[in-house]
Amino acid sequence: MATLQNIRSKGPLLVIVIGLALFAFIAGDAWKVLQPHQSQDVGEVNGETVSAQDYQAMVEEYTEVIKFSSGMNALSDEQTNQIKDEVWRRYVENKLVEKEAKKLGLTVSKAELQAIIDAGVHPMLQQTPFRNPQTGAFDKDMLKKFLVDYSKMNKAQMPSQYAEYYESMYKFWSFIEKSLVQARLQEKYQALITKSLFSNPVEAQDAFDGRVDQSDLLLAAIPYTSIVDSTITVTDSDLKAAYDKKKEQFRQYVETRNIKFIDVQVTASPEDKAAIQKEMEEYTAQLAGTPADYTTFVRSTGSTVPYVDLYYTAKSLPADVAARLDSVSVGGVYGPYYNVTDNTINSFKKLASATLPDSIEFRQIQVVAEDAAKTKSLADSIYNAIKDGADFAEVAKKYGQTGEPTWISSANYEGAQIDGDNLKYITTITTLAQNELTNLALGQANVILQVTGKKATKDKYKVAVVKRPVEFSKETYSKAYNDFSQFIAANNTLEKMAANAEDAGYRLLDKTDLYSSEHGIGGVRGTKDALKWAFEAKAGEVSGLYECGESDRMLVVGVASIVPEGYRPLALVKDQLRFEILRDKKAEKIMADMKAANATSFEQYKNMANAVSDSVKHVTFAAPAYVPALRTSEPLVSAYASVAELNKLSAPIKGNGGVFVLQPYAKEKLNETFNQETEETTLAAMHARMANQFMSDLYLKADVKDKRYLFF
Repeated sequence: MATLQNIRSKGPLLVIVIGLALFAFIAGDAWKVLQPHQSQDVGEVNGETVSAQDYQAMVEEYTEVIKFSSGMNALSDEQTNQIKDEVWRRYVENKLVEKEAKKLGLTVSKAELQAIIDAGVHPMLQQTPFRNPQTGAFDKDMLKKFLVDYSKMNKAQMPSQYAEYYESMYKFWSFIEKSLVQARLQEKYQALITKSLFSNPVEAQDAFDGRVDQSDLLLAAIPYTSIVDSTITVTDSDLKAAYDKKKEQFRQYVETRNIKFIDVQVTASPEDKAAIQKEMEEYTAQLAGTPADYTTFVRSTGSTVPYVDLYYTAKSLPADVAARLDSVSVGGVYGPYYNVTDNTINSFKKLASATLPDSIEFRQIQVVAEDAAKTKSLADSIYNAIKDGADFAEVAKKYGQTGEPTWISSANYEGAQIDGDNLKYITTITTLAQNELTNLALGQANVILQVTGKKATKDKYKVAVVKRPVEFSKETYSKAYNDFSQFIAANNTLEKMAANAEDAGYRLLDKTDLYSSEHGIGGVRGTKDALKWAFEAKAGEVSGLYECGESDRMLVVGVASIVPEGYRPLALVKDQLRFEILRDKKAEKIMADMKAANATSFEQYKNMANAVSDSVKHVTFAAPAYVPALRTSEPLVSAYASVAELNKLSAPIKGNGGVFVLQPYAKEKLNETFNQETEETTLAAMHARMANQFMSDLYLKADVKDKRYLFF
């Protein structure tokens, strides 16, 4: 009561406090509305942004195109990621070319597009459904008919599946049409660049000589490997000087992150394995009996291999089952046994075996009427007419069907999910005798079936397989989660995580140059959130625990360093520079030793300490020479051979694998005739291939920003 009175005495004050809190709450939301909206852009090209909504629309459009063209209803995560990357690549390239084309006045007219369609040879057109059944070539008349039919289509009067198919096909064609315009614009721009690069008679003669003039040379070399690295001193000033000299080689156009991470994969404990083993022993005992329905029984066990009451070839069974099939007789049970390949415990029962035709030829007439009763009546009439001698094909034509025979083999249905009418249909075909006729009643129709041929007999089996993955229990996952959580809490800095990971039983992994355009970390699925965190965190920070994979993995990430856009720091490239400096200093020492030896003949160089010798034949300027004695490609051998005089010893040359001297002992010219036009055409083609790199140059100038990782 005293407390209640105390509250009442402070009533006015509470009203003011609550009022201020409500105002702060409302004002906070109002401020969120009034402040500029947070950017929802996924990227930028030449200063032009693309929104997350527009990018998602492009991804969805291309996804539908892939589904339609491939016949798939769903795509895997990997396929979806590939689509996202392809959409982004196409978008960037189109934007790059559009800008340059606009400056040059390049366009693609409707007449040009129509000319491409009329010609019908563009590779994109060959990927469309509008192809002549006989030739397989694109048929513009089929396209025109479709477009006319689509424009007149009344969806309300069509079965929904037909309307959906026509709509999907129209969207597919719209995408192809748009892509044709973009491809043609790129082709015109590329042709403009290519035509600006041409050859001349002097270049043609040099190219010809560089290919047909051959030399055989003697080579004496002292390999860099003959000098121990520890005897060479590389100072910080050496590294800095080399870095400044080669700095442009270390230009980085996007920011990357160097991270350390721990990836924990939860696996079944010994207790989990024992529990599954016990279940499998019980299932094996039941399998040894006679279950009333093997399909239902196998499904109840949680087996990853369903039972279908059909004869299958051994190759359609799991490999571990097929390998043990001959070890058990019909009616016998094998197992339980552990299969390490797929981490499963298995048992199977060999129900039956037979030698049966694998390929069956059949023909059919589908019968559908207004209702089930009329369908049955019509099907009975057709069945009786054929049975009494009517020609199957003629009857089929009367009902708008060809009645032509077709072949089916086990490859057409093995591995597919078969049940209901599908199972009934395939069972009928595979069990009918040759020339036998049947009237098969299915859910929505009847089918008059007749088997007309059989061939390719194979051994087939009916096998009930119980295949159980050895999976961890909820208790095992909870323990692993708690242990890892405690480790992260106790080691919340990168230094602590690196120092204590091994003692705690975790493996610390490194990933250098992590790009935001990647789709995860460490090849583990479901790590997009961890990737996003890594690009928002500061150097030295450690993330929380991420659950990922197939709900069987956990991840923690630490940012070791940030490599900003611009020039890569010396610390990240010093190992590469050290290798190059070591090679240069070894070359200097070797050349100094050669000079001190006053060698003047090939034999003297050949007899120097640590020297190796070789004969390099058929050396041309057009191709770098490979020197077996040094186990390296040596372009300078080819360069020297093109100008060297016969039997004249070269000065020492610093190569990739050592310092060497050369002495040509034979020169010849291949038996070819110089043709200026042919050479210039070849060079023009080579220049055209070089011109194809224009997209990379445009990309670097466009200041492309890829921020898709923030949203996708």
